[in-house]
Amino acid sequence: MSSPSSDLQVRATVGSRVGLHARPAALIAKAVAPLDATVTLAKAGGSPVSAASPLMIVSLGATCGEEVLIAAEGPQAERALADVRDLVERDLDATDGDG
Repeated sequence: MSSPSSDLQVRATVGSRVGLHARPAALIAKAVAPLDATVTLAKAGGSPVSAASPLMIVSLGATCGEEVLIAAEGPQAERALADVRDLVERDLDATDGDG
């Protein structure tokens, strides 16, 4: 028997005004940490990096409007893809509150 979700992929467009910098990267890593899935992010033509590492996500240099490929494998791969896609596509810089 194979796992219900293995090696899924989805594309997402970066929504944060400043791209995938420290804050969005930390939120993405926090979201995938409790999940039973291995998740990676990659820019077109680039090598995938672990979504569990904020530093690796920042190293992509993904800017607002740029497309990234999100890949996941494992029992919770579908949930991981949905969660990460939501975070990548949201403008996480617009949720600062009081300013």
